Amino acid sequence: MRPLNLLVITPPNAKHLSVLERLPDSTTITAGRYADAFESAASEADIILNGLGNGDTLKQIWSAARKVQWVHSLSAGVENTLFPELIESPVPITNARGVFKRSLGEFALSAILFFAKDLRRMVRNQEAAVWEQFDVEEIHGRTLGIVGYGEIGRATAERAHALGMKIVALRRRPGLAADPIVDKFYPIEERATMMGICDYVVAAAPLTEDTRGLIGEKELAAMKSSGVIINVGRGPVISEAALVKALQERRIKGAGLDVFDKEPLPRDHPFWKLDNVLLSPHCADHTSTWMEEAMEFFLSNFERFTKGEPLENVVDKRAGY
Repeated sequence: MRPLNLLVITPPNAKHLSVLERLPDSTTITAGRYADAFESAASEADIILNGLGNGDTLKQIWSAARKVQWVHSLSAGVENTLFPELIESPVPITNARGVFKRSLGEFALSAILFFAKDLRRMVRNQEAAVWEQFDVEEIHGRTLGIVGYGEIGRATAERAHALGMKIVALRRRPGLAADPIVDKFYPIEERATMMGICDYVVAAAPLTEDTRGLIGEKELAAMKSSGVIINVGRGPVISEAALVKALQERRIKGAGLDVFDKEPLPRDHPFWKLDNVLLSPHCADHTSTWMEEAMEFFLSNFERFTKGEPLENVVDKRAGY
């Protein structure tokens, strides 16, 4: 195998970079967060590993990286990484799609149970030393709708189905979709209809021009007053203004949110004070080993690259995921 030059866009003292010690000794690694760290190395780069959640540095060094053959994103979402020159180039970009699906599926399920068992009320009474019995809901037999039936959506569906929930989901071409745990697939155009029959809805879609605002006032208005919506995909997939209004007016029961339009969430945002919101600061997939797992996937793709085998998780650059 010929020597390879790898650029790693990430803080050079990041703990997870230790995984790269397992690369062949012939691999030259240059790590840094900003473009000036790659001033002399960019022109010889064969591979670029983008460990930041944006493509700013990648874009700045792109014109110099004329030999690059492959770009990998350590995150699953690439909406902030893609830029016109990368999209138009023949260079493939891969991502971490599916690497964090288990943890995100568990968070979605925990949010469902949070509202079904009214855990906020339970904790509030515990803190006040109040013995107050109340009825809770069973999720067995309830309907869960998945918006974005990819890796995360299916991981959520598998866990919910194991607890007896009925699963429905959106697909662009439902006639071609098949999954034994899904009772019915709906086309995107019928998302309001699907959401209207659901007790819980999980948004797990990537952010693209087609999915931005996919769930808006119309879709939220179609939900049951007892319905709960959960977002583990990208914040702007749900219209934030419409969601705030629906929650403030108690038109839906609640929302479990791990992602937002602006992060960190501003301190004066209404979500902070709403008692029908379960708020996670975009860390539902932050297990103790999450970055190491992302790096392990990169290493497996690196091996495929060196052997001339097809890369896994190749992004459709024009579709955005």
